[in-house]
Amino acid sequence: MKRILKHILFLTLVAFSIQASAINPDSLIVRANRAYDHQQYDSAVNMYNRVLKLGLVSPKLYFNLGDAYFRKKDMPSAILYYEKAKKLDPNNADIQYNLNLANTMIPDKIEKVPEMFLKRWWNYFYDLFNANTWAVLSLVSFALFVFLLGVFILSPGRRTRRELSFFLGVFMLVASFVAFGLASQKAYYSQHHSEAIIFTPTITAKSSPTPNSVDLFVIHQGTKVRLLDEVDGWKKIKLQNGSIGWLPKQSMKEI
Repeated sequence: MKRILKHILFLTLVAFSIQASAINPDSLIVRANRAYDHQQYDSAVNMYNRVLKLGLVSPKLYFNLGDAYFRKKDMPSAILYYEKAKKLDPNNADIQYNLNLANTMIPDKIEKVPEMFLKRWWNYFYDLFNANTWAVLSLVSFALFVFLLGVFILSPGRRTRRELSFFLGVFMLVASFVAFGLASQKAYYSQHHSEAIIFTPTITAKSSPTPNSVDLFVIHQGTKVRLLDEVDGWKKIKLQNGSIGWLPKQSMKEI
């Protein structure tokens, strides 16, 4: 009887070990990468998605999942996960290249409205670093401001040093506020869904959030839209060319 119980206990431990291994994120990623290398893209997609369900998120994981969907010729899903990867790592050249390539394979080619100089300038700095890096730069700039303020106060008889510390201090204070603003915007953007990818093959945007409202324009799957508002299961969207309309929420997936 004891021997039978030992066998049952042993088999239970083995089964538990196998199950734990099966749901281990690192193990799943290794198996998914192996499946991708062997062109088993359905299996790779399934395992990458299982890793996401376990709560693990990274630009590399999104990028690999986007690649697997790309190989399956599922362009809306590929674009969705490339965009998710870009959201976390905006300066990654491989992500941007694959995203651009996937966008050439969708029906809609929407021209972006030219941005004002200040907007382009802000977006350039916005994409330089992630939220944590901007937050650190904000703290460093503020610390330098405090140091230069001390130099300004403690150098009453030295005009040149006071002037230099004053202007540098003002610059550091402004830099601290700018970096803090960029960090805040970056953190908000990473945690909220402000964009989406259309997944319905062909859909008509409406003038209001009702099925019987006026037709405005037609868009196709894979198109990226900006989310402006939501009412009763409808999303107010904006295209890169400035066109605005309403679409059913189920026609898209949020980035």
